[in-house]
Amino acid sequence: MAKSNAIGWFDIYVHDMDRAVTFYEGVLRQKLEPIGDPTGETRMMSFPTDMGIYGAGGALVKSSHARPGVGGTLVYFSVDDCATEESRVVAAGGKVARPKFSIGEFGWVSLFEDTEGNLVGLSSMK
Repeated sequence: MAKSNAIGWFDIYVHDMDRAVTFYEGVLRQKLEPIGDPTGETRMMSFPTDMGIYGAGGALVKSSHARPGVGGTLVYFSVDDCATEESRVVAAGGKVARPKFSIGEFGWVSLFEDTEGNLVGLSSMK
């Protein structure tokens, strides 16, 4: 089996799909697309994803089997400059939890709380 990255996909659980889609599209300036759920139990909206390149794809998910919340798994979105997306968080309905800060040779990180109560990160090299 070929080596792969640790993460192959991520789900960000939400209470209100429309509100969450509006938030993430506003902050990240990326269009989310509906994707089917083979079980028919959840509603999913996918972030732009190309499974053939580095990194993991993922989706917003509304499901009765899990719920959003701060303190669990933390997902970081790769962006050009954390400050750009961070500047859109409050206007989109979220809260900046920790403004852009250095993580040394690994670049910069910003943490925010989305409209659903999830703690999410932004990661950039500048």
